[in-house]
Amino acid sequence: MRTALAFENLTLGYDSQAAVNNLEADIAEGSLTAVVGPNGAGKSTLLRGVVGALSPLEGRVAFGTLSRDDIAYLPQQSEIDWTFPLSVIDLVAMGLWHEIGPFGQLEGDRLARVEAALAAMGLTGFENRPIGSLSGGQMQRTLFARLLLQDASLILLDEPFTSVDASTIAVLLDLIQRWHEEGLTVLTVLHDHETVRTHFPKTLMLARELVAHGPTEQVLTAENQSRALEMCEACDGPPHVCGRSVA
Repeated sequence: MRTALAFENLTLGYDSQAAVNNLEADIAEGSLTAVVGPNGAGKSTLLRGVVGALSPLEGRVAFGTLSRDDIAYLPQQSEIDWTFPLSVIDLVAMGLWHEIGPFGQLEGDRLARVEAALAAMGLTGFENRPIGSLSGGQMQRTLFARLLLQDASLILLDEPFTSVDASTIAVLLDLIQRWHEEGLTVLTVLHDHETVRTHFPKTLMLARELVAHGPTEQVLTAENQSRALEMCEACDGPPHVCGRSVA
């Protein structure tokens, strides 16, 4: 299979302290991959490196058939300011930013596409609700509706099921599976290994360094999980403190 992106001796971190060390891995085009590992393993840092929010300390993220222009990125909910005075439809319409920019009109076909994305996520009737009034599940449905409009080939999801109700998780998993069937490349940070085993064919396990990468049943072994935990516990503090220093 063709490579969507490759991590080539990739080291990422903060203030010259590495949170991801010397990562070598290829992500195949059209693959559905879970990124797992203990707390502080560098999972979210890896996604930030892919989108370009962090510059490598060493190595690089190499794009094969895709580029950064093809990315749709969903950060953790805690990274989003839900007090900002936006309505649900305003937030979802941001998925069309590449088409309409800051001053474009939301009308005609564009409005119809936004309404279709809202309907797909079960949010019809929520258009004028302020985002700060939403529940955790409603917030995530709103963000996935925005993703639907971005028409991306590479989708990065950082802990998309945290603080989300079971019915919403089922809806989101169905959408992720549909993306996979359509040939999109999806990379998702997850903690629930049962969800990974059931829904994600490929897994990349991190513990600041690569532990294993491949078919999920071969990666999510008790031996690999124990090794990952030991690798992270070998540090004396969080990634920005105990990651190795890079000159």
